[in-house]
Amino acid sequence: MEELLERLLAECRVYTEQGRVADYIPELAKSDPDTLGVYVIASEGRHSWAGDCRQKFTLQSVVKPILLLQALLDNGMEAVQNRVGVEATGKPFDAINAGEQALDSGHINPMVNMGAIVMCTLIKGSSYEERFQRLLALTSQLAGEELCVDEAVYRSEKEHGSKNRALAYLLKSSGLLEGDVEEVLDCYFRACSIQVDCRSLAHIGAVLSNRGRLPLTNEPVFPIALTRYVNAILTTCGMYDGSGEFAIRVGVPAKSGVSGGIMAVVPTRMGIGIYSPALDHKGNSLAGIRLLERLSRELYLSIF
Repeated sequence: MEELLERLLAECRVYTEQGRVADYIPELAKSDPDTLGVYVIASEGRHSWAGDCRQKFTLQSVVKPILLLQALLDNGMEAVQNRVGVEATGKPFDAINAGEQALDSGHINPMVNMGAIVMCTLIKGSSYEERFQRLLALTSQLAGEELCVDEAVYRSEKEHGSKNRALAYLLKSSGLLEGDVEEVLDCYFRACSIQVDCRSLAHIGAVLSNRGRLPLTNEPVFPIALTRYVNAILTTCGMYDGSGEFAIRVGVPAKSGVSGGIMAVVPTRMGIGIYSPALDHKGNSLAGIRLLERLSRELYLSIF
């Protein structure tokens, strides 16, 4: 596997030159666009990697399936689906005009910013500090290591998060967001700023591929029904408005983030973590998708 990953990484490195790092969050603009790393954790527990796989970066939108999992664990599927829909919007992740009609819960899903902000309100806790700490604990458990917030990215997110504020206040005005908007946003900005590496993402993907159980120990983290729920939404909505093309080219549940991370799930087979901060015009890692596409083809990973 290592030899295959090294070969594919070498073949795909050229694509790092064709993307651009996210610059609307100044701290993300400091990322090295030449970085490319991949980490794979197979169902039998074998770890394989290549490239810059231990380079630290922040989850950004890859935290969204974890927000969804926490909300599902705290409230159940019916209650969550009453607050956010499951259909792909076909629009960018930060779009304001998510629907042609009046905004309602059916016009957003948990993998776009509006839906993720609503998810923050569904986490149980007496304060948003407690809610965030519970989310961080779950994220660390899924990642197989103790995680922390990148404070510089968090401050940059908070200072330059005008569009997310607009989305949150729009939700509030439509009756879709309860509580103090700034507290909700603070939880969301901190969640996006949790620091990981490719191994962390691969471990999260491995839990989702292993029906909600930790690799090696097989310890259950969440019920298999939630695995199906989250993986289905990742398949249809996880790669922003490029999810359909990604399903054709790669064919596995996955979630991307504008930091350049991709967490991919190959059900019953493996979890994959990739980092390459040079993005395409939809906000997905350009070289990361190319690498995943070739890996899927070589190992017949597509679920379709």
